[in-house]
Amino acid sequence: MTIHDLAARGLHLLDPEDAHGVTIAGLKAGLGPVDHAVEDAILRTRLAGMTVTNCVGLAAGFDKNAEVPGPMLHAGFGFVECGTVTPLPQAGNPRPRLFRLGEDRGVINRMGFNNAGLDAFAANLRRRRAPGPVGANIGANKESADRIGDYVTGLKRLWGLSDYFTVNISSPNTPGLRALQTKAALEELLGRLAEARRDLRQIGADNRFDYPVFLKVAPDLADGEVETIVETVAAFGLDGIIVSNTTISRPESLQSSHRAEAGGLSGPPLMDLSTQVLRRFHQANDRDLVLIGAGGIASGADALAKIRAGARAVQLYSAMVFEGPGLIARVKRDLADRLRAEGFATVDAAVGTG
Repeated sequence: MTIHDLAARGLHLLDPEDAHGVTIAGLKAGLGPVDHAVEDAILRTRLAGMTVTNCVGLAAGFDKNAEVPGPMLHAGFGFVECGTVTPLPQAGNPRPRLFRLGEDRGVINRMGFNNAGLDAFAANLRRRRAPGPVGANIGANKESADRIGDYVTGLKRLWGLSDYFTVNISSPNTPGLRALQTKAALEELLGRLAEARRDLRQIGADNRFDYPVFLKVAPDLADGEVETIVETVAAFGLDGIIVSNTTISRPESLQSSHRAEAGGLSGPPLMDLSTQVLRRFHQANDRDLVLIGAGGIASGADALAKIRAGARAVQLYSAMVFEGPGLIARVKRDLADRLRAEGFATVDAAVGTG
C-alpha cells in the first residue's frame, strides 16, 4: 500500500464530496502519485484510431471540469475521460448527493451533472500538457429547452481540444435523460451530431480532421434495446459504445445503511450486471464498433472479465475511493499477468473470448 492509498483512506473521515474536492486540489498542487513503471506492451491497444499505451482508463465523473487529466495520466491511466460537462454551469442536485457504501465497496451518487460549464472546461483543456488521450464526456443542462442541441454545442465547443467524445445519455440523475436511449430520440440525437461532425471535419485538410465519438449507455436496458442501440450507433457513424453507466437497480446483497439512497449505484455491486449487458452488446455488435467496459472494476480479474466479454478497453473510478490510486498499477500488473497465464500475447487477442 502506497502513501497515497493511505491518504485516500484517511479522506474517509470527511464527507465524500468534500473528500473528493480535497483530492482534486491535491492533484492540482502536484501531490498525486506518478507511475514510473514502463508500460507493459501486452496492454497496448488502439481505440477507433487512438493509440493507448495501456487499456485501463479513468471513467467520467472523477474530473468533471478537466482540471487534472495530466496528473491522472501520470498516475498510470492509459486514457482519461473528463466530465460530464454541460453547456452552462450548473450546481447539480442538493447535498448530500454522494454516499460511500463501505460494507459493499460501492458508491451511490445523485450529483446531477454539477460542473462549471463548457467555457471553463475548454480553458482547462487548452492548458493540459501531459501526453495521452483525454476525452470529453458531454451532457445536457437540466433546464435546457433543447437537450439534443446541448450535445451538439458540446461537440462543437470542444472540437480540437479533446481527443475523443462520449455522449452521455445514461445518467439516472437528470430527469428524462435516459429517454434519449429510445430509438426515435436516439436517431434524432445521433443524426444531429453526425451532421455537426461532418461540418467540423471540413476544418482539416482532406476531411481527415476527426475525433472518435462514443455513446455511453445504462446497464438497465430492456430486451431488444441493446440491438436497437447497436444498429442506430452504427447507422450514424459513431465509433463505439461505453458499457455502462451506473444502475438504478439495487442488488439484494447490499448491506450498507445507504443502500436505499436514490441515485446511480457504482463499484463492485455493479460488476456482474454491467458485464452481462456488455456481453449482450458484444453479441449484437456485427458492425466492428469499439466497446469499452466500465462498471465495477476493482482488480485485474475484473478487467479481464470485461475484456473477455467484449471490451477492447476498460474504465474504472469508484474502486479508487476504497483502494486509493495505487489500484491503477495493481490492476495493470494483475491484468498483464492474467493475460499471459491464459496464453494471450496481446489484450486484443482476449477480446470477446469469454
